[in-house]
Amino acid sequence: MEKEVVSRLVYSMIQFLQSQLEGGTGGSNLSEEGIESVEVAVQCLETAYGVSLSQNDLAVSKSLYQIFNEATKGEPVRENATRITSVKMESAPKEATPEEKEEAEQLKNEGNKLMRDEKCTEALDCYTKAISKDCLNAVYYCNRAAAHSKLNNQREAIEDCKRALEIEPQYSKAYGRMGLAYSSLNDHHQAKECYKKALELEPDNDSYRGNLSIAEEKILREPQPRANSLGGFGPGGLPFGLGNLAGLGGPGGPDLASMLNNPALMNMATQLMSDPNMQNMMSSFMGNVGGLGGPATVPTGAPSAPAEAASNGGMEALLTAGRQLAEQMQSQHPELVEQIRQQMNRGAGGSTGDSQNSNDQDPPPQS
Repeated sequence: MEKEVVSRLVYSMIQFLQSQLEGGTGGSNLSEEGIESVEVAVQCLETAYGVSLSQNDLAVSKSLYQIFNEATKGEPVRENATRITSVKMESAPKEATPEEKEEAEQLKNEGNKLMRDEKCTEALDCYTKAISKDCLNAVYYCNRAAAHSKLNNQREAIEDCKRALEIEPQYSKAYGRMGLAYSSLNDHHQAKECYKKALELEPDNDSYRGNLSIAEEKILREPQPRANSLGGFGPGGLPFGLGNLAGLGGPGGPDLASMLNNPALMNMATQLMSDPNMQNMMSSFMGNVGGLGGPATVPTGAPSAPAEAASNGGMEALLTAGRQLAEQMQSQHPELVEQIRQQMNRGAGGSTGDSQNSNDQDPPPQS
């Protein structure tokens, strides 16, 4: 931008603000607080740009108000979908007349047709106009939420669903659409709650049931926090540094990674490892594992029998510790052992395919 043009624009802005303080152009009707704010704005502009009303050489033939008034003459005011509707909802809305309701319904039907033709921006405009005619119809907000979601305006879609529920608290489709928006934002916990509520209101809806299953599955796949204390879990989620075992399932073997991402399973395992007796037994167990880390070292030329005997003794101690560990787990936490057994049986079956559709189902706008 040319510095002279900017200076003249700022001069015109200061001139306009000064006229507002004096109750001139357009009539200001400013409150005392508003007058103070405008005065501060004038001072800020003068300081920032080094421009003041004493610089008459910067004046233009028309005031900023006149320039803007002529430039915008005949140009329709665009309604901001969120802001305009919010203002209407905050003020006490009046019931639409029969004529207004009929016009609103025609606009909604036009919006539905545009949505089917993938003209989402135009559909959004139709739904907004319908709301301006009848702001107490929850369907219009819910349909506009669908248009927002198609345009990837997920936050606006959530807000419209909330407005629909303010009007009609038992509106299942609003909960369903809000769940879709949260899912698109990867907020699967919120999506799950929305789908659950939608399913409570409409128990036979397979779309809500399917989307709820998808949300629950995605929650299970989220990384779980790992504790690193003695009674907790190290890297990979296994106790005492055995995290590398998570990759030992192999093709057709138990899916240890899925086991570690199972919140209920890991919670029981955490409780198990907080038992002092179990901690002592695991310390002994790991001591035996450490002794089997490699072949025994013997002096050059010495017979190998003692090393072999030591190795066999260590293996026997390891097996004994392992049996004791398994027995204590079975006696104190049978449900944990059963879950591990089921997980290993599933892994042995070699089935790793995802039978669930990964895409949430989005129903069409409501007629």
